[in-house]
Amino acid sequence: MANIRDIAKLSGYSVSTVSRVLNNHPYVSEEKRQKILEIIHELDYIPNAKARDLSSGTSKHIAVMIPYANHPYTDKIVSGILQAAFLDRYKVTLLPTNYDPEVEQQYLNDLAAKAWDGMIITSKKISFDVIANYLKYAPIVCCEDTGVFPISCVSIDRKKSYYDLFKRLKQHGHNNIGLIIGRTEKYSASTQVVLEAYRKVTGLTDPTLIFRDCRTYADGIEAGEYFSQFKNLDALVTNGDDVAAGVLQKLSLDRTLVIGAENLLSSQLLKFSTVDHHLDLCGKKAFGLLFTESIKRVEIPYTFIQH
Repeated sequence: MANIRDIAKLSGYSVSTVSRVLNNHPYVSEEKRQKILEIIHELDYIPNAKARDLSSGTSKHIAVMIPYANHPYTDKIVSGILQAAFLDRYKVTLLPTNYDPEVEQQYLNDLAAKAWDGMIITSKKISFDVIANYLKYAPIVCCEDTGVFPISCVSIDRKKSYYDLFKRLKQHGHNNIGLIIGRTEKYSASTQVVLEAYRKVTGLTDPTLIFRDCRTYADGIEAGEYFSQFKNLDALVTNGDDVAAGVLQKLSLDRTLVIGAENLLSSQLLKFSTVDHHLDLCGKKAFGLLFTESIKRVEIPYTFIQH
């Protein structure tokens, strides 16, 4: 297999000149460039990617830490990241964690070892305090509010969105409101915000009106079965459109107003209202912040879509 020294020998130019051509360096005459490119083509030479990355100090390769590989919430954020990364010719590696802090820690160690140029963390269990310690190795952006920690972030205005949603329901005469949540509030700041808004705005304290650990369409069917036993349920706020679609296999919109989240195809087809937190935009903005020099925070607004 040919190497860069073979190309230099056949072309009559130095290894450094060949290297400049391989790396698209502008300061090479067109005559030299064309001759070297002809020999590269004749030898069917493919540059060593790792060696090229070491030479340039960058790999154009980022990592995205995700909790699950098959969740609509994650999929929409990742979609935004991929669109932005493609435009800048960056490769993207997805790192599922299942919220295992040991796995998250190992990925951060890999980042420190220069496995990628940077990392976007969509959701995690490990603390911001730990994450902040890795900023000296590579840039990191989180897709949630990082609070007092000096970590760039793109956060969703979830607090305002759910306060406004529960107020809207109350104003329209919905007083007996059920709630579906995913991760426990002990580990999820998002769940904490939703529960706080629910209790403060509705005044409801009955724990039976809250269905927990619900993430998928199948979980939604189970939740729908559970809430079908409630005779006077006015409305049901879910934590995702696919969950809401599952609920509607057991509940009728004519009987109970069901609200989804994230404006997926399921809400459009089944015609139920949803809260769009614009997760794809969150992903695009996160990629945009990854290689900025200063710590920046971006907040994404929400849209209530009524059907």
